[in-house]
Amino acid sequence: MATTILVLDGEQRSALAVTRSLGSDPEVVVHVASKLSESISGASKYCSLSLQCPDEKTEPNKFLDWINNNTQDSQYDYVFPCTETTSQLLVMSLKNLPKVNIPFAPYNTVMQLANKSQLMSLAGELDIKIPNTSYYASRQEVDFALVENYPIVVKPSLSQIWTGTEWITTKVHIARSQQELEDILLRYDYFESYSFMLQEFIEGHGEGYFCLFDRGQLTAQFCHQRLREKPPQGGVSVLCQSREINQQLQTISEKLLTHVNWHGVAMVEFRVDNQQNAYLMEVNTRFWGSLQLAIDSGVDFPWLLLQVSENKTVNATDEYRVGQKMRWLLGDLDSLYLTFRDAELSFVQKLKVAFIFLLPDFLNTRHQVARLGDLKPGLIELKQYLQAFNR
Repeated sequence: MATTILVLDGEQRSALAVTRSLGSDPEVVVHVASKLSESISGASKYCSLSLQCPDEKTEPNKFLDWINNNTQDSQYDYVFPCTETTSQLLVMSLKNLPKVNIPFAPYNTVMQLANKSQLMSLAGELDIKIPNTSYYASRQEVDFALVENYPIVVKPSLSQIWTGTEWITTKVHIARSQQELEDILLRYDYFESYSFMLQEFIEGHGEGYFCLFDRGQLTAQFCHQRLREKPPQGGVSVLCQSREINQQLQTISEKLLTHVNWHGVAMVEFRVDNQQNAYLMEVNTRFWGSLQLAIDSGVDFPWLLLQVSENKTVNATDEYRVGQKMRWLLGDLDSLYLTFRDAELSFVQKLKVAFIFLLPDFLNTRHQVARLGDLKPGLIELKQYLQAFNR
């Protein structure tokens, strides 16, 4: 009998990667749900049924009711959420969703990592290097006279705050002076009532370690480097390349995730300084945006997670293709546009970026969304892109 899986967040590129991965297995049937009437994942030929569900951010209770109603007849063996809000909402509500089976760790374990303040405290206990950090329950606790070194990172404990009735989205800020710090703390209401940290700014670059754990045991791992981002100064990856495992990142990540008996996928983010010291930044307890690159390189995380969930033997390996590239074309186009709008760059610098954009590495690069063997997601994405552009 085929395994039937409901993939949520069908508008996300990570969900498209999950859909293509699992749907390519003849023993797996994939249904996709999205808050959009048309989604890139639902348009994939690997999706057997596309569904529309309420928005988990704006209508969380209706979303949970929809999940409960659509899983009552036990037609789904597993539910795979692909964003932080859907995964946390489901994990915290499992007692009210008796037919939902998701391949995640328990809620308390998830929040031990997703809550950045708890994560930093745990890292300190495990002797894992982190930036110098001060913890605050609200902005009223900040004594600005004691904050001496700028720039400083202002980091909410949670990226998505669940109030009990709605989600509040937060963001990380960088303050370059006391005045900027005061302005940031006053501008955003969530600093009034929710905890945050002030962290030392680490000069260097970001690196990520991607992995799958089976009840505290490392099962699969992967590393990549970002080649271009949107915005260009740092953000979402639009061109990335697989690289060899960074042993320092592996050692730290394995120490942390084994300690909490982690189960499922995770992305551990680091800041690496100019002396190659790795500082733990955060842990994403869900599938990540560049998931398709890992699959293209030979580490099929969604399929491996399914095998682990069904208690099948998976041989741990770190062998994959190094140098494989993946390009999110429309995101890369946005990045190019932002480059040309940057007044601080010279015409020659902009011309160089455009030249590189127009001469990609065809032999080693695959497109993230638009693929010859599965064209419709790329067409849907282009349609939605043009509609947003014309608004």
